[in-house]
Amino acid sequence: MAKQVSLPLYEKVARKNTTQRALDITLLFLLLSLLLYRFLSLSSHGFVWLLAFLCESYFTFNWFLIVNCKWNPVDFITYPQNLEKRFPELPPVDMFVTTADPVLEPPLITMNTVLSLLAVDYPADKLACYLSDDGCSPLTFYSLVEASKFAKLWVPFCKKYNVQVRAPFRYFLDDPLSSNSTGANSEFKQEWKKMKAEYEELCLKIEAASRKSVPCELRGEFAVFSNVERSNHPTIIKIITGEKKQSFSDDVPRLVYISREKRPKHPHHYKAGAMNVLSRVSGLLTNAPYMLNVDCDMFANNPQVVRQAMCGLLDSKSQREIAFVQSPQCFYDGPKDDPYGNQLVVLIEYVGRGVAGLQGPCYSGTGCFHRRNVIYGQWPQDVENHARNHTSINGKLVGNEVLIKEFGKSKRFSESATYALNGKKGFPNNLSDSLEEAFHVASCDYEFGTSWGNKIGWIYGSMTEDVMTGLMIHKKGWKSTWLMPKPPAFLGCAPSGGPATMTQQKRWATGLLEILVGRNSPIFGFLKGKLQFRMLLVYLWLLSWGLYSVPELLYATLPAYCIIANSQFLPKVQDPVILIPVAIFVIYNLLTIREHLKAGMSISAWWNFMKMGRITRTSAYLLAALTVVLKLFGLSETVFEVTQKDQSDSDGDGTKNGAIKFTFDESPLFVPGTTLLLVNLTALVIVSLGLAHDVGHGLGVGEVFCCLWVVLFFLPFLKGLFRSGKYGIPKSTIFKSTSLAIVFVFLCRTS
Repeated sequence: MAKQVSLPLYEKVARKNTTQRALDITLLFLLLSLLLYRFLSLSSHGFVWLLAFLCESYFTFNWFLIVNCKWNPVDFITYPQNLEKRFPELPPVDMFVTTADPVLEPPLITMNTVLSLLAVDYPADKLACYLSDDGCSPLTFYSLVEASKFAKLWVPFCKKYNVQVRAPFRYFLDDPLSSNSTGANSEFKQEWKKMKAEYEELCLKIEAASRKSVPCELRGEFAVFSNVERSNHPTIIKIITGEKKQSFSDDVPRLVYISREKRPKHPHHYKAGAMNVLSRVSGLLTNAPYMLNVDCDMFANNPQVVRQAMCGLLDSKSQREIAFVQSPQCFYDGPKDDPYGNQLVVLIEYVGRGVAGLQGPCYSGTGCFHRRNVIYGQWPQDVENHARNHTSINGKLVGNEVLIKEFGKSKRFSESATYALNGKKGFPNNLSDSLEEAFHVASCDYEFGTSWGNKIGWIYGSMTEDVMTGLMIHKKGWKSTWLMPKPPAFLGCAPSGGPATMTQQKRWATGLLEILVGRNSPIFGFLKGKLQFRMLLVYLWLLSWGLYSVPELLYATLPAYCIIANSQFLPKVQDPVILIPVAIFVIYNLLTIREHLKAGMSISAWWNFMKMGRITRTSAYLLAALTVVLKLFGLSETVFEVTQKDQSDSDGDGTKNGAIKFTFDESPLFVPGTTLLLVNLTALVIVSLGLAHDVGHGLGVGEVFCCLWVVLFFLPFLKGLFRSGKYGIPKSTIFKSTSLAIVFVFLCRTS
């Protein structure tokens, strides 16, 4: 018995990164040296020099924050084979899937995610899957009903043959019958063909239903969708599997459909509101001590994923320290060389692993396993009250009256919350009574006067409710861990095309900046809470993405301004100090190339990452910053924009010899980038026509090179000027950008 208890569930292993640290520190030293030179020579230069100094000060501070993030990389190794030796009875887990729009998030993608979760290698009676449909779509519900029928065949098939990829649309891409593997026996062949035929029939049903204005006859169990509007409808809760039993089905976990009540005059808080409804409804129906949430397009890629996560949550030390286990976002079928720079491979490899060595990774909104009691507001020190059977939240002992005030006026839910907070498993309930109460806790006015979205649950006030919630958890002193098994725990589809990528980046930057300037800023978490100092620096780097747009945009216009206005922001070529910015340029690019190559990426992927980083920061992040400023002045409100999910196998953006064409639309997101391109092209034309003074005599050579460098970054925009359709920049955008460029050139000439 002693040997079993000593069996490890996971370990954290530090990575050696001496070379990486040396390069990072060298670059930081060079940046500080450039700042010192700028500062000492400010009096002998004009405003442009001061502007360059301010921009480079921000870049230096940002690099310092990045070095802090990358300094202590770690690996988390789990041992799921030891799990049941230590814990013969595995704990229940409630799994949440969220979707909001059946057009932008096709139901077939969502159903594959649900099917992959239902089929994970974990006791079915310990699992329950809840689908939140914020679009209140009969098509989504119809698809889920049909998928549940297929699941009764799919789940046993996966477990019988130990299928590794349990999302059908990925599994059936390969044909195991064509191989000579020993597993391809006659029985397996027959069952595989039958299963594939059943899945193809499921796809045909969903695709046929999606082409109709109404997917099916709205009667029987579908009658509740009659005359409903997306933003004005009552609560709909349907227990699709497991309704007739107090326990779960022997083969398939319980499956529940939820569409919370929405009314035009009631705030619904987007995904955070949906997650809070899911936690309350599941608290009444199953009340599992652990909750997994995934986006509708992030399927379970590793059948051991739940067991892997439990390794990081069930250890005695983890129960006092670890609040959640986060899986990094990984993607399938990404275009070659990551043309949109949004697959996050290098970011996770270096920054992600480094942050994991501190207080733990930030919550990224999908692929995350939570403790229910932590979501309900429990602090690490509250765990000690379990043994004394005391209920405590937010660091204080509470009674029933306080619980009702904090959690809402449902006594039954308060009882289930008490069970969760005291570390008890399950909740003795009557399914029909609990279902009736579930409609109450999913109503749009249930949260009024409670602590939901403020102190407990998913926190409101930002479009990146995930980061906000994770920050509130870290502020209480909790830690988190990475879940990085092989193969990856979850896989999703990254947005393809310029508009989708830019929209997602704008939403992220807007939400992050909302947190930075709001009442839940990490600065307060460090001063008044238990957020560690280095974790504060991590959050400052993450939340300030939108602010980066200002110095980035100014610095990208400086070379053009200097050429047009006959000024300078770089030392002369013959000046030895020029070696400092040259060394910074060379070392930074070699460093980032090294990171990409060590992460298994190509030089082309590195260039795409650099290019899209510059485009994103000067466009999406800039509009995000403007959006938050307008919100702070009360002139507008931020709007949550759902990112379109790609259902096809290809990127859909047109390829020629393997190259992906950048796509555009009439969004204002493309105005800053087009303007920046036109301004730098104008400066190069001035140089080529010999209208700039002193170029070639030491003054202006660096500025000309920088102009060329900026134009290279915005090459997709340059090509877009001469293309049509979605591959070309719209005429309205060109007109706006040209007008802004003319104004800029005029101001440069008159300055």
